Amino acid sequence: MVSERVERTPVSGAGLPAERVVAAGSAARVLVAVTARALRGDDCGDLGHPGALSRLTGAPEPVRRAAAVRAAGRAALTAGQIAAVDAERVAGWFAGQYPDRRWPGVVLGSPHGAAAHLAVALGVPWLPAGFELAGQWTRGAVDRPDAAYAHGAKLAARLLDANPRVHVRQVHCPASRGAAVGAAVTFAVRWRTLPKAYARFLADRLEPGAPVLLLHDARTWPVRDSGDGHSFQAGCPGGGLDPVDFHPDARALGQVLRAAGGDETRWTAPEVTVAGAFAEHGVESGFEHDARSFGDRHGHPLHLVVVPQPDALSAVTADLYRRWLRRAGKTGNRLVVECGRLLDPAQVLRAGLVPYWCENAAARRVAGVEWWLAGSEPFSSVDVLPEPPGLRSPAYAGLPQWLAVAGFGRRRRALDRGAARGYPVASVPTRRATEVLRNQPCDLPAPPPLRMAEALTVLRDAGAHQGLLVR
Repeated sequence: MVSERVERTPVSGAGLPAERVVAAGSAARVLVAVTARALRGDDCGDLGHPGALSRLTGAPEPVRRAAAVRAAGRAALTAGQIAAVDAERVAGWFAGQYPDRRWPGVVLGSPHGAAAHLAVALGVPWLPAGFELAGQWTRGAVDRPDAAYAHGAKLAARLLDANPRVHVRQVHCPASRGAAVGAAVTFAVRWRTLPKAYARFLADRLEPGAPVLLLHDARTWPVRDSGDGHSFQAGCPGGGLDPVDFHPDARALGQVLRAAGGDETRWTAPEVTVAGAFAEHGVESGFEHDARSFGDRHGHPLHLVVVPQPDALSAVTADLYRRWLRRAGKTGNRLVVECGRLLDPAQVLRAGLVPYWCENAAARRVAGVEWWLAGSEPFSSVDVLPEPPGLRSPAYAGLPQWLAVAGFGRRRRALDRGAARGYPVASVPTRRATEVLRNQPCDLPAPPPLRMAEALTVLRDAGAHQGLLVR
């Protein structure tokens, strides 16, 4: 529980710098960066992510795999560095990226690109309920999740010793990370209570009565959880496969492992103890409870939005943008389909575009935007920014499926050639989205900030058809 008194703990001091702790290119890191820039009036032209592999687009697959493994190992933290992680300092780093002023609200919770767009439309910050870090695994193997679990448990224990108020979810997913999972273990670190830095933010940097919107990714996944603060999942929803696909006899697993240089006959996952736990991007119940209790005491009502699938929030946010733009006298007929790290809320606002965000290039996520477009009022133009996943997998969409999305445009149908050039194995920096969107015609001034009450009404009414639960 967060105490009534808000402590003034400095962000600086002993411990590993937060910039080094949070995995480069991870969802929480990118989304805070793009939201903060948009609220400052800046675009994302300075944002990239580890893009060394983009230079190897035409290289043989074994060369690319080796480069991915080396890059993952270099970026990961050592055991000593993990022991020096201060999760509170990370929270302060996230909150400190926003201009020091009073805000009319805040969006918290699971990482989702539509949440960033929603926050920008509301004129409020977005803050994550957790973050991702990677730990070195020098003798790792992509096809040995049991060994990954054993190694990760030791690293997680060191992290938990210094940070008892977090839960560490280890994710071993060759479908989403390819050969890199053999060089580093991935931790999704989730706060089990409201960090003091966030409590300070709510107390000091919100206008009186400003609401708090908490988004919770409700997707589930089978996990091993022994109750010691460290849990493990083999595979993840973002990999585009289902839990059953991570059985040693599954054809999809064999394809994924062979592409990553592994062997499905060696695959032995730790025993599952919880069949339907929230996946890595879920929000801890203690975090929600603290945020609600703190808000009640300080006059900041909390509204929870439970998201069953990322497509649901993307669709409702796009519909909300269209309504918001049209009320301001704009057409609302120009759509940009963003993907993964390829987004820029500032440029979307400048150009008066309707944004739809795909979590990644998984075929089921791309099918989600196709279904939404098929049931929506047509758009005069559709621009598509497909982020290459960086690996080959049967779960990812091919360029023809992305072209089909662009084909919904009545007059303009554009698939970014820069992102498509090395698809699916290239690496494209976040600033690529900025470069493309800068070429869109300007449609200023931007509409007045959206009111939270209106956003909640749309999320509740339109979202009900998408499975969103708002309370």
